[in-house]
Amino acid sequence: MRQELMSLPKTLAEDVARNLVMVAKLLDDEPERAYQYSRVALRLASRVAAVREAAGFASYAVGKYAEALAEFRAARRMTGNSELWPVMADCERGMGRPERALAMAGEPEVQKLDRAGQVEMRMVAAGARRDMGQADAAVVTLQSPELASNSIQPWTARLRYAYADALLVVGREDEAREWFAKALEADQSGSTDASDRLAELDGVEFVDALDPEEAADGDARQPVEEPEAEESKVAELLSGEDMVESESESEPESDEPEADDAGADGAQGIEPVAEATSEGQAAAPDEDSDGR
Repeated sequence: MRQELMSLPKTLAEDVARNLVMVAKLLDDEPERAYQYSRVALRLASRVAAVREAAGFASYAVGKYAEALAEFRAARRMTGNSELWPVMADCERGMGRPERALAMAGEPEVQKLDRAGQVEMRMVAAGARRDMGQADAAVVTLQSPELASNSIQPWTARLRYAYADALLVVGREDEAREWFAKALEADQSGSTDASDRLAELDGVEFVDALDPEEAADGDARQPVEEPEAEESKVAELLSGEDMVESESESEPESDEPEADDAGADGAQGIEPVAEATSEGQAAAPDEDSDGR
């Protein structure tokens, strides 16, 4: 990413970097705010692959799957790699096209993925099977050497969880409980709610010990990040504003996302904006004739 940003003028690169840092910081807990920062970064430097990828993940996090797919396609076109293939397939699912996601699982691009990417693609394919009402096929799709392995990898908990959930859908409750327990055992980062699913299967109910007044007080106490920690990630935002716009670029460059292969039924593009010249003046971009 740093090398990509170095291709930009210094001030512009700093502004883009600040917004990208905020996207990464807010994506899990405040996806709507992360999305807004990503749109600023996109307006500033739409021809940087890292910006398109970040915009894609921010759109994905807020359920804007057509928009996310367009950004992922643009990033893939710029870099030539296939690592975004699984999340692109999941965008197809989000847009209500599981058959296309399933077709992507059989494409040659999958063979170019590393082991983690192939596991991710398997989970997406299983989800597509379930979307299509093929619950038993989803169970079979998830059965793999990675699932049977006792080694703990970053994707192990999620794979086991997906398998447990698929088993539960087809009525194999005892096996599902076993695999939820295995998922919990591997889930060191708390990326799944396997413990809650286990409790639900065991008939355990959790009761909030706090009275409503205490709960309200607890909700009001928000953690405050130390200024030093924030400054170690990014410099203070320009002019104290939430969103950082470049002072050196009046109207930043743009690169319209690639159109949907199937005719963009539901895909949303990015509105073209002016392209910045080296002197800091804006020039109108060329018009492109292509339009769960």
